[in-house]
Amino acid sequence: MALHFELVTPAKLVRSEDVHMVVVPGAEGEFGVLEGHAPFMSTIRDGVVQVFKTEGGAPEEIAIEGGFAEVGDNGLTVLAEKVES
Repeated sequence: MALHFELVTPAKLVRSEDVHMVVVPGAEGEFGVLEGHAPFMSTIRDGVVQVFKTEGGAPEEIAIEGGFAEVGDNGLTVLAEKVES
């Protein structure tokens, strides 16, 4: 099974794909999200989102600045204030 991951800024949808796991820099510390994770919301701090496309694979790192993360029935959505290129 795969986790649906979306990364969004106020300007655009940056990423929308199915992945194995995502590690998010939460305000209270990093947290990992897999398919079937319990629903919750968290503020996020400036840092790096790690996207694991496959189990055991190397993560892709995406630098972000602030925002919110929401885990729900549709997967994980990260609403970032800014995404570094």
